[in-house]
Amino acid sequence: MFTGLIQALGTIKPLEGDSWQITCVSQSSSIMQDLAYGDSVAVDGVCLTVEEILLDGFIASASPETLRRTTLGYEQTQQSYVNLETSLRVGGKVGGHFVMGHVDGVGSLLDAQQTASSWEMTFTAPEAIARYIVPKGSITVNGISLTVAAYDPELSQFSVAVIPLTYADTNLRYLVSGSLVNLEGDILGKYVEKLLHPGKKSLTTTDDSSFNEVTPAFLAEHGYL
Repeated sequence: MFTGLIQALGTIKPLEGDSWQITCVSQSSSIMQDLAYGDSVAVDGVCLTVEEILLDGFIASASPETLRRTTLGYEQTQQSYVNLETSLRVGGKVGGHFVMGHVDGVGSLLDAQQTASSWEMTFTAPEAIARYIVPKGSITVNGISLTVAAYDPELSQFSVAVIPLTYADTNLRYLVSGSLVNLEGDILGKYVEKLLHPGKKSLTTTDDSSFNEVTPAFLAEHGYL
């Protein structure tokens, strides 16, 4: 489990088989201080297991399912910076929200505009993740915990306001229109859906569109708000 607060930037490149080499490029990073074999590290929001520790990084494996569902399966990620966060320690601060590192799908950046106090960024979202998006709710973009500022269900897109600190310390500043990003919905929304529809599969694994959309009005109607 993670919090969505990025600790460092890194680079990633494929090795033989299903192995990947992740190199930490942040000079003041805490990633490498106590990294151990078997630890979990979120790489652009994808939970990977440390299999070998290097001087300035580590080696991990990504399954075919992970490659299919995330940006790791695209050459774009291999040529750019990735966000890094080690797993949450017991007693640690949860400054963002509970992030599982289980990416629901891939979206893309539509637009990024700088304002006086933040960067307003708009992303597309596939149905597998769009159903869990609610205004003022939490969403994970490339492993970053962000708050949804606006959501347009008809266009399947959402906007977030990114503070300058987050923009400067993550790979959001390197994104351009069309850049692919990993998206993970709030785990709380998934549990609510499971409780309301026991025995049904989530849209993260099926295209069944018969479920009601999880919205603030829907939650209020069923006594959750």
